[in-house]
Amino acid sequence: MIQRPRGTRDFGPAEMAKRRKVEQAMRDACARFGFGEVVTPTFEHSELFTLRSGQGIIDEMYVFKDKGDREMALRPEITAAVIRFYVNEMSTMPKPLKLYYLGNCFRYENPQSGRYREFFQIGAELIGTKTPETDAEIIALAVNCIRSAGLENFVVRIGHIGILKSLVKDQIKDEATAAEILRMLDKEDFDAMGDVFDAKALPRGLFDKIVSIADIKGGIDELNNLEDSDATRHLREVFDVLKLYGIEECQVDLGIVRGLDYYSGMVFEVDAPRLGAEKQILGGGSYTLSELFGGEPVFSTGFAIGIDRVVLAVEAEGPIKTPAPLDAYVIPAKDDMRKYAFGIVARLRSQGLKADVDIMRRNLSKNLKYAASVGASYAIIVGNEEMAKRSVTLRDMKTGKQQVVLVDEVGSAIIGSSK
Repeated sequence: MIQRPRGTRDFGPAEMAKRRKVEQAMRDACARFGFGEVVTPTFEHSELFTLRSGQGIIDEMYVFKDKGDREMALRPEITAAVIRFYVNEMSTMPKPLKLYYLGNCFRYENPQSGRYREFFQIGAELIGTKTPETDAEIIALAVNCIRSAGLENFVVRIGHIGILKSLVKDQIKDEATAAEILRMLDKEDFDAMGDVFDAKALPRGLFDKIVSIADIKGGIDELNNLEDSDATRHLREVFDVLKLYGIEECQVDLGIVRGLDYYSGMVFEVDAPRLGAEKQILGGGSYTLSELFGGEPVFSTGFAIGIDRVVLAVEAEGPIKTPAPLDAYVIPAKDDMRKYAFGIVARLRSQGLKADVDIMRRNLSKNLKYAASVGASYAIIVGNEEMAKRSVTLRDMKTGKQQVVLVDEVGSAIIGSSK
């Protein structure tokens, strides 16, 4: 037997029904906010991702040479591809551009609960300008996506990278050291950061100030502990707009830091506490990335949601309810009824019902067992006596109740019962 690659999964029909329900709910939320879907290639030139994240990401990617000896990579994320698409073909379109995507991504890392080498994301990018309104719009969309998916217990944490970033870059003049400190803040590795401070003979008071700011978490009033600045005023305005959207459960978290230079302002994350250590289901923020790919500078705000983790989080709160796989399963009681059975199933399908018919030539008893095993809501038994009167027997597979229904009305009867 050939096993599937490590860190990948097979999804059966029942699992896919749950995933598609979650995905469609989030797609619908994006559409309600005026975002249009885009699709980008599953593989790109590896340079697209190293320009964005540095050469270090090579070890985390699936990289290969194509037949023209060009270095390609399976996409580890989709934001870079969307901005590349924008620079190449959409930069002259009216702003703001509101785009969303859904697709699979690949990272060569150690698989664990909720983390795979092939994983799935839905994300959005709002390209145009950096205002509190654009940031609030993206956060509101993210919250609506998660709510629409059915998740009730989640925490939205919002920060501003400019507060710590400006402090670090103002006080640490060596750019490489400042970048290293920001990367450690991103990973919340304060022990390693302390070692760098000691090795570089940096002021311990600065270390304490950085840690104290990173520890600021709670309501919007926590910003009163900081000096007034463009960043704190920006965050206050974001929270004001979110309140007008009816989103009041957000928290301030100034410990959210992105270690990459193109992140420029607001940053946010969403956690699902029921997932334990791997609780983060979303990350996002505002950034400038287009100039890295040869375009004019433009501010963007976006996020990416891990669909795998959202599904796990929703299921941790309760079963994901999906419609019955089949509305009806048509059973010919005798061989001479098969021609009628195929005509009936064709009519049901034309009415928009999910219908199937016996193609295995089972007897009635085995067909009823099969209809139950595949989750059909109804069985339609096509018998000689009933068909003589242009009728069939309609059996409710949950209750076992049966009724005789005219062939011309069986579809309407099933549709009516589901309302």
